[in-house]
Amino acid sequence: MIDLVALVADTDAEWTFRTLLERRTGALHIRPVTCHVFRHPGRDAGVYLHAHDLLRPYVRRASYALVALDREGSGQEHRKTAQDMEQEIEGRLWRNGWQDADGRSRCAAIVLDPELEVWVWSRSPHVPSALGLDQAHIDAILASLPCSPDGKPERPKEAMERVLRTARKPLSADIFRELAERVSLNAHERAFDKLRHVLQCWFGVEAPGYGNTQT
Repeated sequence: MIDLVALVADTDAEWTFRTLLERRTGALHIRPVTCHVFRHPGRDAGVYLHAHDLLRPYVRRASYALVALDREGSGQEHRKTAQDMEQEIEGRLWRNGWQDADGRSRCAAIVLDPELEVWVWSRSPHVPSALGLDQAHIDAILASLPCSPDGKPERPKEAMERVLRTARKPLSADIFRELAERVSLNAHERAFDKLRHVLQCWFGVEAPGYGNTQT
């Protein structure tokens, strides 16, 4: 029996979550975990629609299930909020066996809004190194793009691609692995806060379990 099975939407997310779960447990304040991280061939839309089907074989092989996807590209970005999507996915997982003997949930869904790249845009000194430009050049590029009140670009993937084009650096999963390995995990962002909370509930020193009984 493994501790956790995690279903993600693409290679970038696979390396991000694999790195967090395998190399950053101390920073997440959780114990070391045994985990299997794999990606859905149907990407975000496939994860949204079919996570419960792909994870059904693991119901008795893993203690917990984690699902992660982008809201952008899911097919639901103009219909549902990230929280609505999470509740639907968690409900389907719960009804397909991801509950304990007391009816408590053994699953969680993390919907990144709008996409995984939102986690890239922290003020960590490791971000410029990973992206191949100094902070001044990155700030100049971000200043030309629509940003939210917290200074993060509204289209984080497009902003990252523009920075990488300027740096003449190819986009690769290695960038996400490097960032997940080195950047501080103290920054606050809704989806990451939920991820950290879920993992600490499941795998912290005292982990009573996460989530309420689904109906």
